[in-house]
Amino acid sequence: MAVKLLSVNSLAISFGGIRALGGIDFELEDQEILAIIGPNGSGKTTLINCITGIYSPDRGQVIFEGESIAGLSPDLVAQRGIARTFQNIRLFNNMTVLDNLMLGRHVKFRKNPFHAVLRIRKEELVHRERVEELIDFLDLHAYRKMRVVDCPYGVQKSVELGRALAMEPGLLLIDEPFAGLTSEEKEETAYRITEIRGKYKTGILLIEHDLRLVSKLADRMIALNYGLKIAEGSPQEVQRNPGVISAYLGNE
Repeated sequence: MAVKLLSVNSLAISFGGIRALGGIDFELEDQEILAIIGPNGSGKTTLINCITGIYSPDRGQVIFEGESIAGLSPDLVAQRGIARTFQNIRLFNNMTVLDNLMLGRHVKFRKNPFHAVLRIRKEELVHRERVEELIDFLDLHAYRKMRVVDCPYGVQKSVELGRALAMEPGLLLIDEPFAGLTSEEKEETAYRITEIRGKYKTGILLIEHDLRLVSKLADRMIALNYGLKIAEGSPQEVQRNPGVISAYLGNE
């Protein structure tokens, strides 16, 4: 039997007696796009935080490529091959776009005292080459030497996505990629996400509120409400689920 890229088993966490996740189970296949939807406060970002080591779950397992990563620190999770973006952009605003993207390569750097002594920059040049490829892919040439704080919001979202891709992840977690974007930027970002899967051969876990766009992107969809999974299936099946309709629109 093939090993799943990601398996989440009975994942649960509470904060001060308030249940954030109440025993979540799901699997993600290699190179699959899985969307997690749900109203505000349903536990979507908490789920990503548990997967990436920001939170330690009260119980349950997170299995990545056949090995448990539950309880690992965020840096160790990143080294295993999981990268993420954030709901609220977390970039180094006073650094350039290029330097922010180079920071995404930190998990790929290998300490080599011999190179340091002789000031050999061969490894750094390889990393810069990878970053330049991302600048091409994300169409960031016009902004590469600009400080992030001086870039438009949509560009900042692209830079954060690029920083995650610079880590060459096997699994990419994208938290609300369309939030705050114009209609044109949303369509461009949606197209880019499909390109990421094809070009970088990565699995994608996508959190989003825009059901129209996410339904076009996702192979499968899971709906959460009050920390519980209420539906799972194709985007069409999940959106027709009475529990999902009630969670989003309320009962009549």
